[in-house]
Amino acid sequence: MNNAVLICGSVAFDTITTFEGHFKDHILPDNIKSLSVSFFVPTMRKEFGGCAGNIAYNLRLLGGNPVPVATVGPDASDYLARMSSQGIDTRLVRVLEDMFTPQCHITTDLDGNQIAAFHPGAMTRSTENDVSGETAVWGIVAPDAKEGMFKHARAMHAAKIPFIFDLGQAMPLFDRQDLEDMHALADVWTFNDYEASVVEQRMEKSIEALADGLRAIVVTNGAEGATLYENGARRAIAPCKAVAVKDPTGCGDAHRGGLLYGLTLGWSLEDACKLGSIMGAIKIASQGPQNHNPSRAEMSAMLHAAYGLQLPV
Repeated sequence: MNNAVLICGSVAFDTITTFEGHFKDHILPDNIKSLSVSFFVPTMRKEFGGCAGNIAYNLRLLGGNPVPVATVGPDASDYLARMSSQGIDTRLVRVLEDMFTPQCHITTDLDGNQIAAFHPGAMTRSTENDVSGETAVWGIVAPDAKEGMFKHARAMHAAKIPFIFDLGQAMPLFDRQDLEDMHALADVWTFNDYEASVVEQRMEKSIEALADGLRAIVVTNGAEGATLYENGARRAIAPCKAVAVKDPTGCGDAHRGGLLYGLTLGWSLEDACKLGSIMGAIKIASQGPQNHNPSRAEMSAMLHAAYGLQLPV
């Protein structure tokens, strides 16, 4: 049985530094027009990230078969080697020799404020990746260059591969017509509660009305769980309590990984959402988007304790 899942989106590095002070003490409102500041950051860590990378990592943790579809530079050799060592199929990650891998540089102060700079690098040429002719049981179109997102969506739609559209950080790129076009292609939409409100405003339709033209819409609500809109009904998915709250980075991607794995098992969307909630709760208890590493038995035990479900043996 083909259990491959096409994970279309970004594979990126996150460089995270901490400024042991407060930005507000150095960024003066009266001098903002000639801003020139420098921050001493004694700690730094480099994380493996990107939506496709994070989703693939979580899906593989569960025993799924993710096939990331992304564009990177030659500086991603250690990332690709790591994926391969985890059993992730990297044949659709295209290496562009003249580009850098997408990178996000984030500096956080002691108040939790962040200054970030994102370099899209090879992501800008994601249309050069082609999934036509690929077979998969499910797919997802996660944040990437808009043209690449549409190319992959149209290819999966033409191949009759059901897929999830995850708007995420690509939200500023999509106007009303773009959203309407994607609505005609995707099977399931998923976004957080803020993104849902923006989509409602941009499309001048309620989430309930938008769900009528899809298999379902899943809206995540952080610590409050999620809401599933399916077959004209709205169902609340109770949250799974995290053992600790350390870092929300990548929690949405972890949820998508759990959701996709449940769907590949043939579970209902409600039960797949519950598995997504488990993965989000596991992720938030760990620093960085890909540093959690629970065993399958531990994930199954959490799923059973929270929802009475279990992963297949």
